[in-house]
Amino acid sequence: MKALITRGGWVGHEPVETSEVFRDILVKENFDVEIVETLDCFLDAEALKSYDLVVPIWTMSEITKEQTDGILAAVESGVGIAGNHGGMCDAFRQDVRWQFMTGGQWVAHPGNAGVTYEINIKKNVPSFIVNGINDFKITSEQYYVHTDPANCVLATTRFPVYGGPHAANGSADVPVVWTRLWGKGRVFYNSLGHHADAFDIPEARELMRRGFLWATRGSKV
Repeated sequence: MKALITRGGWVGHEPVETSEVFRDILVKENFDVEIVETLDCFLDAEALKSYDLVVPIWTMSEITKEQTDGILAAVESGVGIAGNHGGMCDAFRQDVRWQFMTGGQWVAHPGNAGVTYEINIKKNVPSFIVNGINDFKITSEQYYVHTDPANCVLATTRFPVYGGPHAANGSADVPVVWTRLWGKGRVFYNSLGHHADAFDIPEARELMRRGFLWATRGSKV
């Protein structure tokens, strides 16, 4: 199996460090992993189709129409895509086609990086990705995301934990982990991972491992 990791954008999300964590997970699952630091790899949809999985780690940047054309076509053809936090769902704020494919977009993290909050696993949704994983807590950015109602949500977090004007609306469960389809391709997202050490938490790391395996082209899980 072949995986392509793209890393870049805002350095505060530790794209290099996160890519090494993800490379380690993938190599242990027998992936041949390539890491690139340019979005021009998205220009050639046919070349992208040689990969089984693409892992974007690229926050708060810009993407050209041609680059978006390439990656969307590759995923539609069956190449899997799986990512986390701002590296996938705060990658290209101006590109609604990217957001349509990934299934969501970050809009806020009240309290910034010092919030302790709980990840609640959906117990009534049968999925290889969350089977046997229990609820757990993390201290990090609690992502408030706008999401596609067609997503299959596998985990949520309860807002508000930290106060703000949104608290006037009362409590709400906001998606943390979801899957979706894009043509023949599988899409996996996990909003955890402001810094790479988030994946020192066993449950967070296991969610990514299973998400990679689920999204990979030809996956049987």
